Amino acid sequence: MIRIAVLGDIGSGKSYVAKQFGYPVFSADAEVVKLYRKSRKCYNKLKKTLPNYITSFPVKKSELLKAIMVNRYNLKKIVRIVHPEVRTSMNKFIKKNKNKKFVILDIPLFLENKMNKQNDILIFIDAKKKEINKRLRKRNNKNLKIIKKFKKLQLPVEFKKKQSDFSIKNNFRNNFTKKSVRKILEKILLYA
Repeated sequence: MIRIAVLGDIGSGKSYVAKQFGYPVFSADAEVVKLYRKSRKCYNKLKKTLPNYITSFPVKKSELLKAIMVNRYNLKKIVRIVHPEVRTSMNKFIKKNKNKKFVILDIPLFLENKMNKQNDILIFIDAKKKEINKRLRKRNNKNLKIIKKFKKLQLPVEFKKKQSDFSIKNNFRNNFTKKSVRKILEKILLYA
């Protein structure tokens, strides 16, 4: 099984591109939403760490955002609780899909949390800053101050680009992106 990790800036279209591969996708963002809704263990740890903000189960995104806005270190506290759970879920996903040719890992902090293995194929999603900002403004519940705090957790985009095996220019047009994904899959299969 070949692990393909999709990297890029917030709003660059990583999740969309990940789905275009047509193989099982592990989405860290979806996993975090699930943890907040269903994991009592996660709730209890967050409640203990942020008792002034987390009031009831399931964990409300608005409470977490408030905690982050009040104190930027609260974001790091949240990440320290949530990411080990995401890693565990990712490992279960990989085990479940071990007989697939590829698995796609859509994990925003993939390199930052040292989740990469030596043989992973890293694909950088390159999008114009102007397009990213336009898309971020359209998203629901996306406070630009929060986005800036999340970006501080991330490695520089240029570093991620240099670390990547491939790059996909995302112009947010379906046909172009699908064609780019097909070409990359062909290249990977050629050398696999």
